[in-house]
Amino acid sequence: MTRTLTLLPALGAAVLLWLLAAHALAGWHWPALPFRPEAMTLDQIRLAFGLMPRGAIALVAGAMLGLSGAILQVVLRNPVADPTTLGIQSGAQLALVLGTVIAPGLMEYGRWPVAVTGAAAASLLVMAIGARRAFAPVTMVIAGMLVGMTASAIATAVTLSQGEYLLSLVIWNGGSLVQQDWSGVRALAFVFAAGALAAGLLLRPLRVLSLGAEGARGLGLNVAAVRLLAVTVALVLAAAVSAEVGLVAFVGLAGPAAARAMGASGSGRLMVLSAVAGALLLSLSDGLVLTLAGLGAESFPTGALTGLIGGPLLIALLPRLRGATPPGEERAEASLRRARRPYRLLGAISAAILLAGVVLLVIGRVPGGWAVLDRHSFATFLPMRLPRLIGATAAGAALGMAGAILQRLTANPLASPEVLGVSGGAALGYALAVFFVAVPGTGTLAVGTMTGGIAALAVVAAFAQRRQMPPERILLAGIAVSALASAVLAAIMSVGDTRSFLVLAWLSGSAAMVTPAGAAGLCAVVAAVWAMALGTRRWLGILPLGDGVAGGLGLRTGGARLALVVVAGVAVGGATILVGPLSFVGLMAPHMARRMGLVLPMDHVTGAALIGGGLMLAADFGARMAGFPYELPLGLFASLIGAPWLIGLMMRRAR
Repeated sequence: MTRTLTLLPALGAAVLLWLLAAHALAGWHWPALPFRPEAMTLDQIRLAFGLMPRGAIALVAGAMLGLSGAILQVVLRNPVADPTTLGIQSGAQLALVLGTVIAPGLMEYGRWPVAVTGAAAASLLVMAIGARRAFAPVTMVIAGMLVGMTASAIATAVTLSQGEYLLSLVIWNGGSLVQQDWSGVRALAFVFAAGALAAGLLLRPLRVLSLGAEGARGLGLNVAAVRLLAVTVALVLAAAVSAEVGLVAFVGLAGPAAARAMGASGSGRLMVLSAVAGALLLSLSDGLVLTLAGLGAESFPTGALTGLIGGPLLIALLPRLRGATPPGEERAEASLRRARRPYRLLGAISAAILLAGVVLLVIGRVPGGWAVLDRHSFATFLPMRLPRLIGATAAGAALGMAGAILQRLTANPLASPEVLGVSGGAALGYALAVFFVAVPGTGTLAVGTMTGGIAALAVVAAFAQRRQMPPERILLAGIAVSALASAVLAAIMSVGDTRSFLVLAWLSGSAAMVTPAGAAGLCAVVAAVWAMALGTRRWLGILPLGDGVAGGLGLRTGGARLALVVVAGVAVGGATILVGPLSFVGLMAPHMARRMGLVLPMDHVTGAALIGGGLMLAADFGARMAGFPYELPLGLFASLIGAPWLIGLMMRRAR
């Protein structure tokens, strides 16, 4: 109860910020109920039909996202799950981007049908994959991340191809709470009431499910049905928010984290406090936006700034979190077989990559079509093409190794370079160099990118070296840092400056500017990281077994985690500087390696490096050739090549 009272200052701050905005708008001359526009002044109309519903919708939308995140964390048994886990927000984003750019006539009926359709389509695809494995948590999490990343990559590519829509799409992606009447509040309030009722009815089955899948089945619970129903409730809550106000990130993660820090351990208490914490977080963020706008600053989308409050809040709460939920390993997830001859498999992958590289060096696309380069053309293009191919392959290898190290370090399928926070910090550093340096050169941009990545890594490393810090909280620290960086980045880009297009293009990834020195340097980084992984292979084999086993075997978990986090951070930083923040390769490549039977530590790390390099090599070729003579986003092709392959592997029934 005492910890719950810590919400009172947040509530007071949210109310105070809203009252200040209301006073600046209409003084103390508030309209009387019932609201009748014909009897009001213009300022009173703006207060009654603009600011008041805006304050209400911040509370309702925040509560919906907090509840949605709590449900997903309970049913998926993963403390870093949130509404983005099932691709809900990314599906809504893609649908609205396609509707705006390709079929604007659909938008005449409002954003709800389009956004809900996109969110439902993405989630149905994820649940179709999950149904093949009884909705096992790890399967659901991985599938959701893949579907979400693919949808986001396509949406970014379409946005880049239609520059005239850039500002409006960036603002919507940031989550704007601007309201013109009470219709949005009524709609979301109805969905929230229905979702809260459904969550209450599912509370008892979810408590049984918390015992584990096997124990729940032993008590007669239909585990798959409960998971499906719970995920559906979370889907409806998050999709409704996305349809009404746009993408509001981080609230669905920060709300449950704050609730756990206040001592919420049971499912029911966790859901209630998560909804309250989510409502206060979004309301505080909106109050900050209103205050800045009143002081004459730019009016930023509220959703883009949630990380400014939620990120530092989550970092501060991490040492107080108790009762973290382990991801677990269930029968439906434990069907992977070990390759009998892993070295032959690794050799075959290496040979395939080498052969592909040679082929890509000698073929090309010219205005008349495809052609094999003659000796003169080959000699002309080799100095430009070879560094690019080597750089892209090395970047993929670095990201693949970083992802494998992080997943083994934390025993969590959501662990990836992006979750570590390094990519977000590097992206923010790049954007700051673009916006605050008059004519930023290549060196300036590289320094900005490197500084941002190092700063993010330093924060996460500070948590990694704490002896009593469980591995899942290291992920939460990385997510908090990434959310904070993303919030600042989104605020900068939402201003609508033309430089936003340059930053967005870099965020989509490109290997066009790779130099021979850069490619050679990244190859050296890859070799060093692989050598360090080889030297720490015993740690990589022991840490997934848990702190108890690791400590019993004489391993100092704090120091080992710190060393491995630094190694992964070096790999991510080197790749990001060269080709941009394409860290999702670090999520896909390790899972592909495991599903090919490469499960021992060094087999896993080496396989992830080779698969990541192959993915980036193929993605770079597609980015150069698909839109010839124009280059398309590298990130789009990396997602479209890797995600369907991994999804296909996951669709195979467990044996």
